[in-house]
Amino acid sequence: MNLYEFQGKELFRKFGIPVPEGYVIKAPEEIRDDIFPAALKAQVLVGGRGKAGGIKFANNKEEAVNYARDLLSQTIKGSKVKYVLVERKINIEKELYLSITIDRGKRRPLVMASTEGGVEIESVEESKIHMKWIDPVHGYSAYIAKIISKKLNLSGDLGKQFSDLLSRMSKLFEEYDAELVEINPLVITKEGKLVAADSKVIVDTDSLFRHKDVPINLDDLTELERIAKESDYSFVELDGDVGVIANGAGLTMATLDSLLLHGLRPRNFLDLGGTDSVDIVKNAFPLILKANPKIIFVNIFGGVTKCDTVANGIVIAKKEFGIGQPIVVRLNGVHEEEGRQILKENGIDAYSNMPDAVKKVAEIYAMITKGVN
Repeated sequence: MNLYEFQGKELFRKFGIPVPEGYVIKAPEEIRDDIFPAALKAQVLVGGRGKAGGIKFANNKEEAVNYARDLLSQTIKGSKVKYVLVERKINIEKELYLSITIDRGKRRPLVMASTEGGVEIESVEESKIHMKWIDPVHGYSAYIAKIISKKLNLSGDLGKQFSDLLSRMSKLFEEYDAELVEINPLVITKEGKLVAADSKVIVDTDSLFRHKDVPINLDDLTELERIAKESDYSFVELDGDVGVIANGAGLTMATLDSLLLHGLRPRNFLDLGGTDSVDIVKNAFPLILKANPKIIFVNIFGGVTKCDTVANGIVIAKKEFGIGQPIVVRLNGVHEEEGRQILKENGIDAYSNMPDAVKKVAEIYAMITKGVN
């Protein structure tokens, strides 16, 4: 779950990480006259807002109101600006980069830092990025901060501030099951203080039940993805023609890959997960139908999700929702023969292996497109 900058900074405050004084507005009339000069920052869940004109600086309330009105009317990279963060302008001496993320290759948290703050870390030369891994057994050590602060040429009081700040970041990262905690830039002010001028926090979505104070942001989802989220389906809208229903993220991704290898473009990613509910299978189809694919491919490996349950869900959905698109099904696993028989009796193609099923999808799609042309 991506957090807005102001939400990430609320967590920073909770853990004692220094951030600028500020507040959030949803309308120009909410501008106060107590923080000037001020930075007004459009709140969106995409990067590159600065280059897109999403950050303004105001010397007084009149300027701030005008800038706020402009920012709240913007759409940045497809994201409508609903919030503006108003902060006291920082006296910047130097900008640094600092983050903690997950190194999936090494299966442990990774601390990354650079003297090249204020730019995307991907564009920084590798030689200028300093990395230290956190031992997943022993946890964070102050020794990591000593090593990195030396690389960043931070000594004396700045070195102590950095060590304290990184320790607090590590606690936030661990306690909130974060995938990323990033400060870019981490500013050294002209007054000699370290301040988090920006925040980027991503919390593992599967851990949200443990963090009731973390808001659910759906602004980066399409309307159909929002509906799916509210219905507890794992769904991603794509731009192809083949509607996809599968069970398990790995099998769903493999299904998308198989379709692409046959020159077919998936319309969506829909993972049923592990279920033995006819209703959950049936109710996945309205999502697919709203995406309006030319053909629907259901790919199931039966375990917890039994094949006959899926077959019954498909048959009921076809009748109840009046599905006109061709449906191709692959069923393999528990009760697969029973499931395929149910589908056969209802005029639906069913296969035991994925290559044959995908080949059938390709054949039907070719006939559909020829008919259209």
